[in-house]
Amino acid sequence: MNANPSFVPLVDLLRTELAGYGALLALFDQQQDQIWRRELQPMVDTSRGLEHLAAEVAGHRAAREAWLVAFARTHDLPSESSFQQLLPLFPGDQQSLLVALVKETNHLLHRVRRRARQNHTILARTVQFHREALAILIPGRRPRTYAANGRMGAAVAGAYTLRAAG
Repeated sequence: MNANPSFVPLVDLLRTELAGYGALLALFDQQQDQIWRRELQPMVDTSRGLEHLAAEVAGHRAAREAWLVAFARTHDLPSESSFQQLLPLFPGDQQSLLVALVKETNHLLHRVRRRARQNHTILARTVQFHREALAILIPGRRPRTYAANGRMGAAVAGAYTLRAAG
């Protein structure tokens, strides 16, 4: 049994958050594979799973942050104290585990964000290519898109770089 029971919740919260980011990364990898294989419906299903899991991970992060705020207040420190400021309050033999968990969580979060940007870029370029192809196939008609408010927007005007072979 741990000599400092207040430590256990933080480790569990960090591990849960870390596992969530790992699951997100796996889903983003799966989505990228589906994009490359042009598997539309599985990709849509994976996107829904990503939305659900991202909300769940945000909840894990909020729980960890709330625990740290409560821990800081318990030790008469400002609630906005950083992890680095709180670290010396933990026993020395536990600090290295906490640092390792935080470091791994930050590293995994960076990888998740990078993969999400990659997938977004791939999908945006796919849509752009599709629009350009439609402009060539149906020259007099510009494809309509959705505006930021979700309504059907005006026809997209712009230069199309794809040229018909001829």
